[in-house]
Amino acid sequence: MHIRDVMTANPTCVSPDDSIQNAARIMRDEDTGVVPVVENGRPVGIVTDRDIVVRAVAEDGQLNRCIRDIVTGNIVSASPDMSTREAAELMSEHQVRRLPVVENDRLVGIVSIGDLAVKEGRDSRVGDALQHISEGVKERN
Repeated sequence: MHIRDVMTANPTCVSPDDSIQNAARIMRDEDTGVVPVVENGRPVGIVTDRDIVVRAVAEDGQLNRCIRDIVTGNIVSASPDMSTREAAELMSEHQVRRLPVVENDRLVGIVSIGDLAVKEGRDSRVGDALQHISEGVKERN
């Protein structure tokens, strides 16, 4: 199975100049914990609900600041033609739970470990990837 078969196409995005509060509202309205940060159609980062809590709310509470102040720009991405197995391995290797899906340098979707689990639930690779990702989180804390 390919990423294009399981990804969420055309996710709602923010620009680096959008406010942190705007990203939080998108998360609320879209019922998601992540919003891609895109500039001129190209992904430049991802902001998570945890980023907002740790880097904005817990720091100074200034939610009118720009996303660029809290976003992590080092992103790992998948292509729509990548296999779900390759994506699970990539998530495991980089200890991330979500991957932007990029085609011709443009964001076309996003895929999460949950998407892989739902569509590929019979495959233990997803469980192995999630376990490895979670172990990395425990080691950092």
